[in-house]
Formats: sequence, structure tokens, C-alpha cells
Amino acid sequence: MTTVLIADDQPMQRFGFRMLLESQDDLTVVGEAADGTEAVNLTARHQPDVALMDIRMPGLDGIEATRRIVRSGARTRILIVTTFDLDEYAYDGLRAGASGFLVKDALPEELLSGIRAVAAGDAVVAPSLTRRLLDAYVHHLPTAPDAQAPQDPRINALTEREREILTVIGQGWSNTEIATRLHLAESTVKTHVTRILAKTGARDRVQAVILAYDTRLVTPS
Repeated sequence: MTTVLIADDQPMQRFGFRMLLESQDDLTVVGEAADGTEAVNLTARHQPDVALMDIRMPGLDGIEATRRIVRSGARTRILIVTTFDLDEYAYDGLRAGASGFLVKDALPEELLSGIRAVAAGDAVVAPSLTRRLLDAYVHHLPTAPDAQAPQDPRINALTEREREILTVIGQGWSNTEIATRLHLAESTVKTHVTRILAKTGARDRVQAVILAYDTRLVTPS
């Protein structure tokens, strides 16, 4: 059973999410929060597998709530829910440690599959959309586009092959594309990705993409 916390300041939105989730045999709602502070407190109390996190909420917003939950070391994975797929706030949510984001008008099956994917440790955002998002808001990155990659111990810990795969992950390649283009078995690619996440401390593929940008393994097109 996957446990879910719903954080949204709109009662009808929370009601709709709850009705959808509780229609599924493998999902259960453990709490509802109307603002970020309540979301942080309920996460600490219930330790849900996934938190559906609205961005714009009164008081503590969803981005800061996400940041606090991630920094607390909670096992909960955050799925940002936003109005627009290229909302810069969604970018900030990913930077804060969210495992992905969906738009509020996503189809019910997309929301359900997104929750299950996040609970399983995968990222929800499609690689190509992640790349588009980061390109659109590259001005948020800490170094200039033409700057050399900073020396980062997380990158230095990678083998040459792992660094190559992290680079193409940042370029938006899926595991299948990596396997085909680099002439590797897809199982081998998955093993490399797992090792990359472990060595860099990235929570998931989205965070690995952000790391590739931050360290300038990948630069905006």
C-alpha cells in the first residue's frame, strides 16, 4: 500500500485528489494539508511515501515545504503539482528536492502512474521535458553558461563511463536511447544509473539532471 499526503490550499482540489486516490486498491491518503507548514508537520507525523505538493499556498509555500521535508531526511518523495508545465516555480521545486512535477489538469491515470512511479523511486518528469524546463530557466543556475564545470567531489567519484552516462542523462536521453547509442545492454545502463545516483547522492533521475547542469557537464542549447 502506498501512502499519500495531499497538500493544497483548495478544499475542492484536495477532495478531488482524495476521491481519485481512494478509488485505488494500492493507494491510501494519510492526511491533508492546507498550507506548507501543515504539510511539513503531517509529513513528520505520518511519513507518507509520497506528498502531492501544491506550489502556491498561504504562509509557507510548497517550495519551502519541499525543501524542509527533504532536508529533514524524511523518506517521503515529493510530487509537485502546478498549473503550467513550464512554471518557473516548478523548476524551483525540483531544485528543492522534489522527484518530479505534474500539471493540475493531467489525466487521472497520469496522476496515478506518477504517484506510483515516485513511490518506486523513479522520476515523473519526462527527460525531454526536464531538459526543456532547465533550458527555460537556466538563469537560475549558479554559474554563467560559459563557465567551466566546478570541481565537484560527486563528479570526481564517477568513473569515465559513469560521467559519460550522467552527461547524456542531462541531455535528456532515456535508458533505451543510452543503450542504443552507446551500444550497451539496457540492464547495464540501469546498473550505471543506480551507481551514479548512489555516488552522487542524487535522490532520482531529475536530481541527476540538475547536477549535470550545475557542474556544467551539460550546458543549455
